[in-house]
Amino acid sequence: MALDLVNTVWREHGAKVDQFDDLDGVRAWLSDHDMDGAMDHVMDGGDAGARLEAVRDRLVRAREAVRDTLEGRGSAGLNDVLAHGSVRPLMRDGEPYELVVVDEPAWRPAWTAAAAFVRMMAERPSRVRPCAHPECILWFLDVSKNGSRRWCSMESCGNRAKAGRFSRRHKTTA
Repeated sequence: MALDLVNTVWREHGAKVDQFDDLDGVRAWLSDHDMDGAMDHVMDGGDAGARLEAVRDRLVRAREAVRDTLEGRGSAGLNDVLAHGSVRPLMRDGEPYELVVVDEPAWRPAWTAAAAFVRMMAERPSRVRPCAHPECILWFLDVSKNGSRRWCSMESCGNRAKAGRFSRRHKTTA
């Protein structure tokens, strides 16, 4: 989820594209991460558009904080996002569960993504990598058996790199 949040900004034909530039992109991201239903209480009452903009603003802050941490610019922003919530362990019908508590409902998606990032970094920090394609700004979790994945996607960046190498080889031999 955290890398999906970071990857809501990408390059397309040399220009940056931001999925959160419009609220439909925010809704889609929330839906993709099963948070659209959990956001009903945020959207109830008042101006639903303004409330969704508040969620977007917090998601953008979390996205920038995670990217800053990944790119070695420090984790102060990430800790600021995480300060807006916590997990409360509880029991229900003899079964353990965790309740996410945030100081404002609009923080729930951003906090959840930031907390997922911390868990991921605690479990597999060496497997979190940037795409090796020089023009790509996406990140991925390498779940390959030998840990040798280099591209965010073999279908896009991997194939572009292969095509570029092929083209360079054939230009030098021609």
